[in-house]
Amino acid sequence: MVLFNLSSDNPGPFILVGIPGLEQAHVWIGIPFCIIYIVAIVGNCILLYLILVERSLHEPMFFFLSMLAKTDLTLSTAGIPKTLSIFWLGAREITFPGCLTQMFFLHYSFVLDSAILMAMAFDRYVAICSPLRYNSILTPKTIIKIVVGISFRSFCIILPVVFLLIRLPFCRTRIIPHTYCEHIGVARLACADISINIWYGFCVPIMTVISDVILIAVSYTLILCAVFRLPSYEARQKALGTCGSHVCVILMFYTPAFFSILAHRFGHNVSRTFHIMFANLYIVIPPALNPIVYGMKTKQIREKVIIFFSIKDGFRKF
Repeated sequence: MVLFNLSSDNPGPFILVGIPGLEQAHVWIGIPFCIIYIVAIVGNCILLYLILVERSLHEPMFFFLSMLAKTDLTLSTAGIPKTLSIFWLGAREITFPGCLTQMFFLHYSFVLDSAILMAMAFDRYVAICSPLRYNSILTPKTIIKIVVGISFRSFCIILPVVFLLIRLPFCRTRIIPHTYCEHIGVARLACADISINIWYGFCVPIMTVISDVILIAVSYTLILCAVFRLPSYEARQKALGTCGSHVCVILMFYTPAFFSILAHRFGHNVSRTFHIMFANLYIVIPPALNPIVYGMKTKQIREKVIIFFSIKDGFRKF
């Protein structure tokens, strides 16, 4: 699908360097990246399959989880296949439309992931603080409105970034010292004022993500207040257990994300090699770990995974 209708004035292909300083080790670096990417693909596909076929998992929490899995697949697939082609095939060229498309899906997936985590925090808040009204509050119609709302919000936040790049003239080098296209990295190659790109690219998405973090923090503050008012220790443990996997995923998503963003903006002493390596690991490790965390920490999913692999082993023996 053609996402962007570009004029003939657009520049020729860009060159993605890979990881500067580690060019000789690209072949070997690609092996762990490939393994982690396969884990992400398999883990999220199994999670999506279980949520689809198991009626007991047709609940709001698992619907949001399936949306998170789809977004994680988009995030990792937008960057890792091209990265591996650079490492193993030396395919460093990427067209301007291809660069914009990759950049859009990477940034869109990141902002949407944050919004999904916020929606999941709201789900846990309703489940623990208003359990008797859970089904009446999170109706299918309400869930659809939430999904459409956060998807549309993410789209509207990232789409202007594409047009901010299209307007720029590129008359300097087209060499990008990275493994994938990201907004500011491409904008810095332009021979024009990019202050609007810097302001919008840093402030708007980050402020959006920070607002999500604040709402998540408020949700969990209210959840903790409700949990500690429960009469029995067992009830408190059960309530906290339902939030354990979500908290782990939140920490895995936001901690490296903010480190990478702040290092990119203010970490002048952080080497480019480390920053680019970390940026690549960030788009593949959380998508690989999320289904593992939910599989281990969520009882319903853990039981279905055990049954799923038991059936597979039974067919193999037969």
